[in-house]
Amino acid sequence: MARRAVSDNAASPPPTEEQAAAYDRLVPMLVAAHREMSELSKKKQDGVVNTLKITMLNRLLSELSKVIADDPSYVFVDMLDTETLPQNSDAVLVLSQWQAALSQYKERHHGYDNVHGGHRWFTVENPKTRDR
Repeated sequence: MARRAVSDNAASPPPTEEQAAAYDRLVPMLVAAHREMSELSKKKQDGVVNTLKITMLNRLLSELSKVIADDPSYVFVDMLDTETLPQNSDAVLVLSQWQAALSQYKERHHGYDNVHGGHRWFTVENPKTRDR
């Protein structure tokens, strides 16, 4: 997958409502996958991840990449390699990087809105409002 280079200092554009919804829907799946792979890695760190797991994980990561494609952290995350079949510990590292990138993304675009009185995504369609 070709990636557009984004510098660390570049501003991360706000997500669309669709991207925010995808984040909320997919990140719990990533957390669960990371937990499962971590448990598997504890049992057999150098075990090879099978093709089915890699395919499933990459499908999830591919959808998440659509959320953070324009974010500076995107250049630091990778898909799992279906040809070399990574070890369990390698898969855990890749999933950890995704979790960190997604966490930073949420910190930039989600927060408390005094006007609306709650936490929410600041999106293209519903940007952060100034306190009145």
